[in-house]
Amino acid sequence: MSPPPDHARPDPPSRPDRPDSAIRLGNGAWCMPEDLKWSFARSGGPGGQNVNKVSTKAELRLERSKIRRFGPDDLQRLRTTAGRFMTAAGHILVTADETRSQAENRELCLTRLKSIITAATTRPKVRKKTKPSRGAKERRLKEKRVSSDRKQRRNWKPGD
Repeated sequence: MSPPPDHARPDPPSRPDRPDSAIRLGNGAWCMPEDLKWSFARSGGPGGQNVNKVSTKAELRLERSKIRRFGPDDLQRLRTTAGRFMTAAGHILVTADETRSQAENRELCLTRLKSIITAATTRPKVRKKTKPSRGAKERRLKEKRVSSDRKQRRNWKPGD
């Protein structure tokens, strides 16, 4: 079987600023794999003898300055959204020890890091002030009158 003609297969968009080996963190932000500092430790909790022998707890550390395409507004949002994940030195520290597999815990750390960066790079929607319509005001006032009348009828006493 012959390959499809060249005109049928579009060239992938070239990104001169981001190499192919880069790790995409979300909304255009990225870092290089060598910027991620991994460390492993013995995990606590249940697991029997496995806990005492195997270092499955994964700890991922990333310097804020190593994140590319990360603006000053993103940094401000990162400080507020990633509060407990930020160290005093400006590093993002993510840990995972839920599974008994080091590889799965590494994936959990990366997933959490990506969600933190995505939250920081996502601009919140600007709230547009709106006024209630005339009909909405009338319906609200009518409902208040109906409710008030209902409550007044509850206080009825014989002889009134």
